[in-house]
Amino acid sequence: MATRLMIGDVREQLALLDADSVDCVVTSPPYWGLRDYGVAGQIGLEPTLTEHLAVMVQVFDLVKRALKPTGTLWVNYGDCYATSPNGRSAAATKAAGNDDRTFRDKPFSTIQGVLKPKDLCMVPNRLAIALQESGWWVRSEIIWGKTNPMPDSVKDRPGTAHEKVFMLTKSARYWYDSEAVRRTPAPATAVRLSQNIDDQAGSARANGGTRSDRPMKAVRGRTTHGRHTQGDAIPASEQREKIRASDVASPRHTGHINHTGIEATPRGEGRNLRNYEPAPVAVWPIATKPFSEAHFATFPPELAERCILAGCPEGGVVLDPFGGAGTTALVAERYGRNAILIELNPEYADITKRRLLADGGMFAAVNDNAPAQAGAA
Repeated sequence: MATRLMIGDVREQLALLDADSVDCVVTSPPYWGLRDYGVAGQIGLEPTLTEHLAVMVQVFDLVKRALKPTGTLWVNYGDCYATSPNGRSAAATKAAGNDDRTFRDKPFSTIQGVLKPKDLCMVPNRLAIALQESGWWVRSEIIWGKTNPMPDSVKDRPGTAHEKVFMLTKSARYWYDSEAVRRTPAPATAVRLSQNIDDQAGSARANGGTRSDRPMKAVRGRTTHGRHTQGDAIPASEQREKIRASDVASPRHTGHINHTGIEATPRGEGRNLRNYEPAPVAVWPIATKPFSEAHFATFPPELAERCILAGCPEGGVVLDPFGGAGTTALVAERYGRNAILIELNPEYADITKRRLLADGGMFAAVNDNAPAQAGAA
């Protein structure tokens, strides 16, 4: 597997990619009015929210061109509150230490239009709606619950401990591997699914009493090839062991279950990934991961992992048009996918290259200024 690193303005670089050549896009664009990266032409510093959304739609129109009709797009975007700068510039903040975050020191005022001081800007939802109106299918709104959020001293509202990830698609039908991201069901579910169907009396009231052929039973015993069969009950203890074993993710998933479905996993051996997880926390509970070289909390590998395993076939191509510190490519290579990263900041591109070479060792392959063929990444 290899990563192609493209340095420059994201719109110019996306135009170089072949149409319908990328399997999956996993990215976290620069948030509006939040951080000054100190690079001319950076996205996120548009003076108005309307202008920012227009730029983002333009970028993702180019992403759509490069994405295969069966591809998926996963966009992580955090929100912010309308406020004005506190008088200290982003440059002064950075000079005061080694942290280039400007969370408290806005580059400009975000109080404008309908946004009043202290308003939640709702940028992730506005972006999703704008992309929907541009022709994308919005298929899921996912909550990334941060188990280690930044301290919040606010006294008049709940503290912020989440960001959103939107799953979008170019077509109504697309490639999605639900088996690669199956979760462990609750122990009570395992016990229920392990019942022997022959011992169940069933209910004559099923479907409002309209079912006349036989009583409806709560569960089936075993399944084969996705079809229910009446077989010997699986002991609850054995069922739990099977569930625990199935929850261990393989680093080289070989299943090829597409959106049409082929063969269902036997009941009791896991459940589909949800856009929230009800236990122990009703979200995707994933900690942020600090990365010392970049001096800010990067896109967590575990978050990218779920998106890539579900949205990209093995051996396929994952694109991140806002490469940052290269986390998307790092995860893609670990799981047998090629990657394309686009990064405006040459310093971050250097960080990405060093990080990928350190992680992949002698097998790492990072191509700078490679020919614009996605499949050659």
